[in-house]
Amino acid sequence: MVEPSQSVTVVALLADPDAPTEVARRMARDLPARLENASGRRRRFDVKVVSEPFTAGTEDLSTLTRRLLDRVREEDWDVVVALTDLPLHTRGRKLVVELSHEHGLALLSLPSLGGLRLQRRARRAVEEAVLSLTDAQAAEAERPGDAAEAESRGRRRSLGDFTGRLASVHPAPVDDEEAADLRYVLKGPRGYLRMLGGMVRANRPWRLVPGLSKALAAALATGAIATVNSTVWGLAAALSTPRLVIAAVGSVALMIGWLIVDAHLWHRKKEDSPEARKRTALYNASTVLTVGTGVIVCYAGLLVVNLVWALFILNGQVFASMTRTPLHAGEYWTLAWFVASVATVGGALGSGLESDEAIRAAAYSKREQERRRMLDDDGDSS
Repeated sequence: MVEPSQSVTVVALLADPDAPTEVARRMARDLPARLENASGRRRRFDVKVVSEPFTAGTEDLSTLTRRLLDRVREEDWDVVVALTDLPLHTRGRKLVVELSHEHGLALLSLPSLGGLRLQRRARRAVEEAVLSLTDAQAAEAERPGDAAEAESRGRRRSLGDFTGRLASVHPAPVDDEEAADLRYVLKGPRGYLRMLGGMVRANRPWRLVPGLSKALAAALATGAIATVNSTVWGLAAALSTPRLVIAAVGSVALMIGWLIVDAHLWHRKKEDSPEARKRTALYNASTVLTVGTGVIVCYAGLLVVNLVWALFILNGQVFASMTRTPLHAGEYWTLAWFVASVATVGGALGSGLESDEAIRAAAYSKREQERRRMLDDDGDSS
């Protein structure tokens, strides 16, 4: 029940579909109570989650801002926080969040929060953005016409909270003609690594394994056949640990390279400028890490499957007669390790049966797929 002294602030979490919507829905469960406590219970918050692809077809910051302002005018919302899993840039910097106190609007790029503790960091960022915007609105209501004072109060609150919790986050200048009046960006090596980790998380690389069904089937078949091959037994027994490591690294690298080249995942810059080169390097690094993480998960799974298969199928007498080595726990492990490397190569060959669209769908988030499709269309039309 709303007390007479309390006002109700309607907060809309406008989220891109897929991961941003999931993040918004999870935080919306306890966000009203947290906001009410942080505001000293002077007002009540009604939080709504609206899932729609507001970044469709563009990653231009000014275009996104115009879209959001148009969307705000259509609804009776007091505060809007837009969340996207696209990495956004402004003047060569990686955008974290920007706020417009005049319009009660904030735009948050989730990858800029990093790959770890995303839900917690996103909740803190949204809380601070909402409190900053509502404080400015309250100051404007108390002193009508003094917009500069309201904006200043919002700035003072946000500056300390955002930069204090994330050391790589810094305020950035905003032009007078822009709708935003406060902006934070990532700077330095830590900022680069934070954005890179966030981009990899947004792509959710663990989906790569079930997404590559044909490659996985080829890898499993290769492993099953190799495990019962006496020549493979002899090779595995004769290999030293350094050679097994080299085989493992080589097979994983081959799989990563094959997927990237075969599915045309390597991003090529469309213009020759320092900013374009940095952005291209960031996208390609996220691709390598995304695919690499998925392949390593696949390799670990193959290792476990092959070990179980070897424990079930191998006979100690037959193995010893063929390799002149007793079949102990070390031999099971060595064979499974070597077979996993062989099976990974087989999976790389099997991935050629997958369509480029299937590999991209497994390797990238929906927003990243749309972004790359848009870039490909621009390249074909030029």
